[in-house]
Amino acid sequence: MAHKPELPKGYLGPQAKFGQFGLQTINHNNPEINLDVNEVEIELKMATPVKVTGNLIQMESLKELPEYVFTQTKEDVVKFLVWIPKAGYYKLQIYALPLSDDSKTLPGVYNYLINCTNTPKMVQPFPKQFAQWKEGCYLTEPLNIPKGSPINEIRFKVTIPNCKAAAIVAEGEWTHLEEKGSGNWEGVVCLEQFRGKDAKVTLNANYGGEESKYSTLLEYKI
Repeated sequence: MAHKPELPKGYLGPQAKFGQFGLQTINHNNPEINLDVNEVEIELKMATPVKVTGNLIQMESLKELPEYVFTQTKEDVVKFLVWIPKAGYYKLQIYALPLSDDSKTLPGVYNYLINCTNTPKMVQPFPKQFAQWKEGCYLTEPLNIPKGSPINEIRFKVTIPNCKAAAIVAEGEWTHLEEKGSGNWEGVVCLEQFRGKDAKVTLNANYGGEESKYSTLLEYKI
C-alpha cells in the first residue's frame, strides 16, 4: 500500500489566483480525494469565462499523465474527467486564465491529491486537447475510441461555441458534421479502413472568415 506523500505547505487546495479569477469548487471541496474506483469528475464554477487545463502526476514515479485528464465546459461549469491508470497517489494540478487574457501561460489555481485504491475500469488516454478546445467546448461522445472496438460507425456529438462548420478528419479524409443548433454538431464517421494503422483522427472547427481555415480542437489515435 502506497504511503501518503509529503507535500509543501499550502500546496493543496486553492492557490492565489483561484478566487481572483472567480472560480469555486462545486463537488469536491476537499482537496484530498480518496477513491475505490479509478475515475472521478471534478466540477468548478466560473464567474466569468475562463480557459482551463489539468495535469495528472503519478506520485511514485513523478510521471506526468495529462492524457488521462479531459477538460470540458458547459455554460458556467468546467468539468475535469480524470481516469486513473493504476492504483496509487496522484496529484491533479489545475491551471486557468481568463478567456480575455491572451497570455500563453496558465497559472496554477488549484491542487488535488488523489488516492486511488482500486482500478475496476480499463482506461485508455483521452483525445489530445488543443488550445481552442478549452474555450467553452463540450464533448458528449466519443470520450475516446477504445482499441479493438467496432469503428465502422463512430457517432460524434459535440458543442463548439461560435463555430461555423465542423468536421472529422482521418488521414486527410473529411467528414463534415451537421449543425443541430445552439453550437451543437453531430455526425457518424466510418473509421474501419484505418484500423491498425495508428491513424490520427481530428475534430476541426471553422470559426468564419476563410471557408478553408479550420482549427484543430481534438486529436484521437486509433
